[in-house]
Amino acid sequence: MSEAGDLVVVGAGPAGMAAAATALHGGLRVTLLDAGPAPGGQFWRRPVRTAGPAAARAADPRHGRRTYRALSAALSAHRRTGRLTLLTDHHAWTAARAEDGFTVHAVDRGRAPEETAVALRAPALLVATGAYDRQLPFPGWDLPGVLTAGGLQALLKGGGVPAGARVVLGGTGPFLLPVAAALAAGGAKVAAVCEASGPSAWVRRPGPLLRCPARWAEAAGYAAALARHRVPVRTRTAITAAEGTGRVAAVRTALLDADGSPLPGTERTIAADTVGVGWGFVPQLDLLVTLGCPLADAGDGSMAAAVDGGQRTGVPGLYAAGETCGVGGAALAVGEGRLAAVSVLADLGAPGRPNPRRLAAGRAAVARHRAFARAVARAHPLPPGWSSWLTDDTPVCRCEEVTAGAVRSVCADGSAADHRQVKQLTRAGMGWCQGRMCGPAVHGLAAPGQPYAPAERLIATPLTLGALAGPGEPPSVPS
Repeated sequence: MSEAGDLVVVGAGPAGMAAAATALHGGLRVTLLDAGPAPGGQFWRRPVRTAGPAAARAADPRHGRRTYRALSAALSAHRRTGRLTLLTDHHAWTAARAEDGFTVHAVDRGRAPEETAVALRAPALLVATGAYDRQLPFPGWDLPGVLTAGGLQALLKGGGVPAGARVVLGGTGPFLLPVAAALAAGGAKVAAVCEASGPSAWVRRPGPLLRCPARWAEAAGYAAALARHRVPVRTRTAITAAEGTGRVAAVRTALLDADGSPLPGTERTIAADTVGVGWGFVPQLDLLVTLGCPLADAGDGSMAAAVDGGQRTGVPGLYAAGETCGVGGAALAVGEGRLAAVSVLADLGAPGRPNPRRLAAGRAAVARHRAFARAVARAHPLPPGWSSWLTDDTPVCRCEEVTAGAVRSVCADGSAADHRQVKQLTRAGMGWCQGRMCGPAVHGLAAPGQPYAPAERLIATPLTLGALAGPGEPPSVPS
């Protein structure tokens, strides 16, 4: 068991970096751990050393570069003084609460395949674990060459390698635009971007967009990049199937009616060797659920951590920031990370807190960005009729090979009313990914219209028995 100072921050993306820097500036001793090889998270992902200049260009944080550099410099300075302990390649797999604080159990995978167990104890814990791609299945989505949109971006940022020569992107949400622009700049031919929503939702509610001019300018920049590369953007359109023998060779698309069902007679086939699909993101809540953190409807079909205006959860001493509180982008994550650290400073009685005027400005910025995130969720909802493009033999849970027909069967006879009961009856969600890929889709089939909340998992990431039997007291399930 290792004493980790005053605060442990899990996740070194924009929220975690901002929280750690603010807490350090206020005089606390901080341990910051992340599963990646360097701070930055997915948004500020850095290329591997051997990736070359193409990866460096793809990973260049054009948006938020100044913030990233300032946070990196602050963390580096505090590492030199010994106030910050930075643990990269550390995967937190559970956390436990005690009277004097929290214990985070992690595995050090910096010397793969070796795994070393680590246990960190501190009076305060801040979870900033981000989110992961939400997927909706379709016939052929299990073919090689079909990836998540985030996976395509990670390959490009981390290695400078477009995953294919001819790519089709589909799903909904603004994230499709930077992925398409980066792929086109990286040399791939982006044959189409299929956006399930239409632009009218933004026209009906322009207020949040007008109050965030930086986001408008960012979107305009991506649109200009797509125009330069002659990338067609097809609105109210979805990828309804992928085709190929041994690997994807083409996709079928269709226009969608008002409820998201494909309109007959609008189908078209587009040749592609790679497909990237993204239907927004799901907050990564494993540690928070294990600790008993209350959840709230995020407004985008998922549940997120419920926090107050200072990013405090319903569990004393536990804080959350960034995408765990609902997906809203890096600027929002940075603001929430700072607010969370200010709350930690206040709750621990540390002297170094920002002046009231700066704190009020930070709260106002967070409120503005959160309003923008809610507007994005309203403008880019999951199509209610998405399940109509599934055939009964379409795999929904790829790990356990559970089909849409099997899920529909246990729901139709009243045996299952949510994804947990479907899991018990069909094994959907019991595989290697533990429901991260199929959970939202299974829930959508079982309980359409209800927000998805992940099941509690005491072990949040696969690990060896040797790591499980590592140092420190064994974790206990909270009562």
